[in-house]
Amino acid sequence: MSKYIVTCCSTVDLSKEVLDSKGIPFVPFTLNLNGKSIKDDYVSYPIEKFYEDLKNGAEPTTSQVNSDEYTAFFEKYLKEGYDIFHITVSSGISGTINSCRIAAEELNEKYENKVHYLDSLCCSGGYGLLTLMAKDNLDKGMSLLENYKDIEEKRLHLEHWFFSTDLTAYVRGGRISKAAGLIGTALQVCPLMTVSKEGKLEPVEKIRTKSKAMKMALSKMIELADNGLEYDGPVYMNQSDCLEDAETLASMIKETFHNIKEVKIFYVGTVIGAHTGVGTVALYFMGKEREY
Repeated sequence: MSKYIVTCCSTVDLSKEVLDSKGIPFVPFTLNLNGKSIKDDYVSYPIEKFYEDLKNGAEPTTSQVNSDEYTAFFEKYLKEGYDIFHITVSSGISGTINSCRIAAEELNEKYENKVHYLDSLCCSGGYGLLTLMAKDNLDKGMSLLENYKDIEEKRLHLEHWFFSTDLTAYVRGGRISKAAGLIGTALQVCPLMTVSKEGKLEPVEKIRTKSKAMKMALSKMIELADNGLEYDGPVYMNQSDCLEDAETLASMIKETFHNIKEVKIFYVGTVIGAHTGVGTVALYFMGKEREY
């Protein structure tokens, strides 16, 4: 069996410590702010400073990884004799997989070792969880082909449920109309959203008040998690500078699912956070195949 590595993009929204400890190389997206380009490498722009700047009115934009950046990233591992299993953030959210494809096709003609890439159809920490599963498969001795097929099958069983208490960034990004945003803010609407089969963000239900949104997210987990209330798989969460809200939902989950001892919580990273703004809580777990 040829040796290979699992790689990803920075938008897995885990932490550099986790990625380093697992030995998962990542290629960074780019954040653009005040005329400067900042690499989303978990170091160049501390996450606490990022959210402080958002609260003070910063409006960053983002740039996906281009084909030249992918080529430089992949080539160093190909030269070391590795095949590569690269997992991209959902094509329903970013077009970066097209840049990945261009780089892979050119490099696969040049090198005996190959780049294999997969559309995660996931985003943020859901994408991160899927990537960690692929690395675990590698560590267990699974071949690249077996690993690819396993992750391809699991990706639509990775549930994403999230809500936001601040609609500002969603309005700015065009995901919610300005009128709906004003009304939603006035009525304390916290829209419950998911990621569809096509890997796109989909609003599911308009819910008034944060506490009701948390209960609805929990009810979705009760409904959809593998083995229902007996679920004992991984539970990951992201939060965009609203840790207390995430911890409240995590406590509700542990009180409801008695086989779950830990809920891992990470920040929404700078690239995804530029589109969500503050106040978003996201929940990920393994469950039934996506319905939406």
